[in-house]
Amino acid sequence: MRKAIIIFLICICVAVACPTLEAQTTQAQESASKPFLHPLFSDDMVLQRRVEFPVWGWTSPGTTVTVSMLGKNSTAVADARGKWMARLGPFEAGGPHTLTIKGPQSATLKNVLVGDVWLGSGQSNMEMGITQVNDAKEEIARADYPMIRLFAVPKVMATTPQETVNARWVVCNPSSIAAGGWGGFSAVAYFFGRHLHKELGVPIGLIHSSWGGTAAEGWVSTEALSTMPDFLPAIRGLEKTVAELQTGSTDINKMMDSWWPKNDPGSAANASWAATSLDASAWKTMTLPRRWENGTLPDYDGVVWFRRTFELPELWAGRDLMLRLGPIDDRDTTFVNGVRVGSMNMWDAPRSYRVPAKLLKPGVNTVAIRVLDTGGGGGIYGNPDQLKIEPVEEGAAISLAGDWNYRESVALAKVDPPPQAGNAYTVVNVRYNGMIAPLLPFAIKGAIWYQGETNVGRAPQYKNLMSVLINDWRARFGVGDFPFFIVQLANFMERRDQPADSEWARLREAQLHVAQKVPHSGLAVAVDIGDAKDIHPKNKQDVGDRLALAALAIAYGREGEFSGPVYRSMKVEGQTIRLSFNHTKGGLTAKGGSRLNGFSIAGQDGRFVWAEAKIDGKDVIVWSPLVKKPVAVRYGWGDNPALNLYNQAGLPATPFRTDDYPAQRD
Repeated sequence: MRKAIIIFLICICVAVACPTLEAQTTQAQESASKPFLHPLFSDDMVLQRRVEFPVWGWTSPGTTVTVSMLGKNSTAVADARGKWMARLGPFEAGGPHTLTIKGPQSATLKNVLVGDVWLGSGQSNMEMGITQVNDAKEEIARADYPMIRLFAVPKVMATTPQETVNARWVVCNPSSIAAGGWGGFSAVAYFFGRHLHKELGVPIGLIHSSWGGTAAEGWVSTEALSTMPDFLPAIRGLEKTVAELQTGSTDINKMMDSWWPKNDPGSAANASWAATSLDASAWKTMTLPRRWENGTLPDYDGVVWFRRTFELPELWAGRDLMLRLGPIDDRDTTFVNGVRVGSMNMWDAPRSYRVPAKLLKPGVNTVAIRVLDTGGGGGIYGNPDQLKIEPVEEGAAISLAGDWNYRESVALAKVDPPPQAGNAYTVVNVRYNGMIAPLLPFAIKGAIWYQGETNVGRAPQYKNLMSVLINDWRARFGVGDFPFFIVQLANFMERRDQPADSEWARLREAQLHVAQKVPHSGLAVAVDIGDAKDIHPKNKQDVGDRLALAALAIAYGREGEFSGPVYRSMKVEGQTIRLSFNHTKGGLTAKGGSRLNGFSIAGQDGRFVWAEAKIDGKDVIVWSPLVKKPVAVRYGWGDNPALNLYNQAGLPATPFRTDDYPAQRD
């Protein structure tokens, strides 16, 4: 029963189905029955070539186990917990072979290949199966590759690192590739592996471990994530919540109701900052919507209160209203005239709360919002048209975008950590514990990663977070600094008529930064193959192929262009700016015509306007008659930019900016 309580309460419980959370203590893990041979070792598997790969399982402490293949043997003795691990190899690519394991039990694995094993992870665009892509029927029919093997990790969340996984290897064929949740095996991982297999001629093993909607911090171990102060409150909060639940407390809402008055001055019973009688004239002002890190509260995690008033039109008297606030990061509690009308703990979900007519009064009414941010971006953000109040029935809305009074209440570093239960998709560590830890230390060649949508709005943090994640995985898999390749976010949402700042562009910039700064890493640009209306674009073939090009160059040392143009430097030349790039072998081209688009330029005021641009050899010259003294250029800087700068290899330039100006207000 206690386990069921933990499963229920750690999960998201707001208007969506609760994902299963496998929460087990270390003591329970050690006492549970473990398999003689870890499930990663099965018929039809792929073992990593040219390394001494580990093979492991569990038996009686002190027992000897022998592993054999191709005339080589390795023995291991089970430790005090019963875990044994032998190392065998190295072997060159080939097969099929037979792997035997002998001890108190025996196992004979057949149709075993030796080749390269790649791990694919991230969120929904990595998870998206092959049945969902362009030309799916034809792609599935052609997916008959007996030398490619697939291993799909089940979706599991856990509060402690797990050791086993309920899955097995299968041979890639039209039936196996289309099997499983959300359209079958990962399309990106498959197209990537197919390209490598065709190019290299060696067996390829693909391990798919991803979960849609998840944040990057959920895929990092507690120890590694603890090195980032941003996430310490969330880590402590999760640990505290689990501990309290295990002692018998069963209501997260009651736990939060108890936490607020003890830690938040604005929630004190005798001094509520939601009260209509409160004098907020001394509070500061913030223009909403926006993340407060981009305003006057940089690097602030904690509680902030917002207040503003609106005047009730006479025609709305006696009518229920809908208060719409857009997304709020992370947890909000919203009051109208001092009475709570709604609350949610989901950083990316728009809020819509019904306000009963009996709470409203003629004339001025007060909206107060208590916002708790536990890490990364914080505040009431989104689009201005999402922030409004309107009748439940049809009627003109009153915009609430603009200036709000606000007051910092308390920083998380100064209070007890809040219960960390709510949004299961952004809970720290739990995907690592349930879906990466069980794979360790299986020998792999490298990893591919398609994730970032859920971390949009936290680009500076994402740079550090991804470096921590990569180094964490490399240390724990134990095969050195293996290659790691990132898919840059695709274009998405409506295209802007005028240059404007973009959180999606900033996240892409962070991904480029990681690929450039972390050794043995690379980037697959996808900003030209997305879909304005679908966050899950169907062209996964080009994504997999671009990842494979990066892998062939960086992981395998193959010659040939593997990246589109990457900004290197700029030089002001009178009223123009000359841009230089890497990856320009053969020169540059404007795809689809002779006119370059996607460039904007700014003078010393930092205001960007659309620019003219032309190719000059391997450089690009940018200018605008509206900017006499240019200082900065941006390219492809938007959610869904129009751009067409490519190199002769047919690969697109990654978006970039040359400036460090504060975000331009729209």
